[in-house]
Amino acid sequence: MSTAVQEDLSSSVLRRMKEGGFDFSRFHPIEFYAIFPDEERARRAAGQFRGESLNAQVSVRDDGAWYLELSKVMYATHGGIGDFEQDFEAVVEPLGGIIEGWGVKQEIRGRLV
Repeated sequence: MSTAVQEDLSSSVLRRMKEGGFDFSRFHPIEFYAIFPDEERARRAAGQFRGESLNAQVSVRDDGAWYLELSKVMYATHGGIGDFEQDFEAVVEPLGGIIEGWGVKQEIRGRLV
């Protein structure tokens, strides 16, 4: 996915989060997603990201592809998300993976959505 398209999508998502009352003043686990053709490549990508603010989960999908969900605790800012997306893409694409975007769970009145 091109950087311009990612920025447009991220801007749209962040705008909707703001409209929904998202608390941008706190750290949140931001989840980044990628799909791989096999487990070995998904795990190699996951292994490139280590640290106390990171968590990676690899799982098989119903179609036989492998899913990587990488969670990074950070502020939900356009620049921070964009910078990490570039780092994520630099690892994922050479391993034959496809970036599936990012997301964050939002707490609304005591529950996550």
